[in-house]
Amino acid sequence: MPLISLHDRAALAARFRTDPALHLFELGDLDDTHWPNTAWYTASADHGPVALLYSGGDTPVLLAFARPADVPPLEALLGDLRPFLPRRFTAGLPDGAERALAPDYAVERRTPLLRMLLPDRAAADLVRDVPYEAQPLTTADLADLRTLLAAAYPEAWFDPRMLSGGGYVGVRENGRLLAAAGVHVHSPAQRVAVLGNVATHPEARGRGLARACVTALCHRLAADTDHLGLNVRTDNAPAIRLYRRLGFTTVATYNELVLSARASGTA
Repeated sequence: MPLISLHDRAALAARFRTDPALHLFELGDLDDTHWPNTAWYTASADHGPVALLYSGGDTPVLLAFARPADVPPLEALLGDLRPFLPRRFTAGLPDGAERALAPDYAVERRTPLLRMLLPDRAAADLVRDVPYEAQPLTTADLADLRTLLAAAYPEAWFDPRMLSGGGYVGVRENGRLLAAAGVHVHSPAQRVAVLGNVATHPEARGRGLARACVTALCHRLAADTDHLGLNVRTDNAPAIRLYRRLGFTTVATYNELVLSARASGTA
């Protein structure tokens, strides 16, 4: 079937809200901040998988999520999309779905991730039981945040626009930013948020600073967020333990992939 390009935000939102835990990023990208950088594709105008190609960062991002029963039609969609993809991009895909791209693309890096969700209305009930007070960060903190991420999380995907929207908090000690947590997407209109870039300086780990940041950020987001989630590497046991203690539960697994066109490919 031919590819269909989708442009109706309300129709997309209705489609993704059938499984908001799986489609947090897509719902967040319907927000005005991200929408101009999105392109949406499907094989059916009213049902089935949707692929999002996001061009708002340094590297394009392809997101195409599906539950196991829907992976075959998703693979068919990805196969049809191959000629229109950039030569190099990052992708979020169910395990094995990248085989639909294999004729034209090679996997440079694969990172297995858990998608975790905080149950409805749980954010406001989190207990702040650490002796640190995380404060909102603003654009004035940009340089310090970049320094922290370079030391603690150099592979982080960071959108500075989220600072201006109140999407980051941090803990300072003697003026030095030692920990932070932010959002990759936050849409009050869609009432979703995805936490990201939870980072603690290597010299300050083990003191509960990340917990203080995540708890404070969840409290800030609680008023206008019904679906609050995050992604974490499957091999990051300390982070998974922290999120589980806070009440997050695993709702899906998928792979973050970096793909590049093969020398003989057509893309």
